[in-house]
Amino acid sequence: MLTTPITPCLCETDASGHINNTVAPVWFEARRKEIFRICNPDLDFGDWHVILAAMTLDYLTQVFWKHPAEVRTWVLAVGTKSFTLYEEIWQGERLCTKGASTYVYFDHKVQQSQAVPESIRMALNEHLYTPASTQDV
Repeated sequence: MLTTPITPCLCETDASGHINNTVAPVWFEARRKEIFRICNPDLDFGDWHVILAAMTLDYLTQVFWKHPAEVRTWVLAVGTKSFTLYEEIWQGERLCTKGASTYVYFDHKVQQSQAVPESIRMALNEHLYTPASTQDV
């Protein structure tokens, strides 16, 4: 599991007084930097290998700006040409948001998906989700 502490900002709130629903995908991406580094060690956009193919989010309860939050990220599955991440936002002891993101390993020069290299597959599997690693999927 990879974790990132988040300090919610006042500007991320909406008229309801909680963190706006559009913020969760941004917080999830903040944690993905280490996943991106596995696929692109230099984080060089000129040699970028992953593209977002799908994302789902479930909002379970409100997140408030006055309290710190935490993003938790696991690798849910690694396929032949893609991998899926499972992500959660926690505030205190509350699971507030959960979701999944699927990335395709991609060659921009030929505009085609490619097989995930074995070395990347092995590195991603080090962060594999197990049922004991979270309270809810």
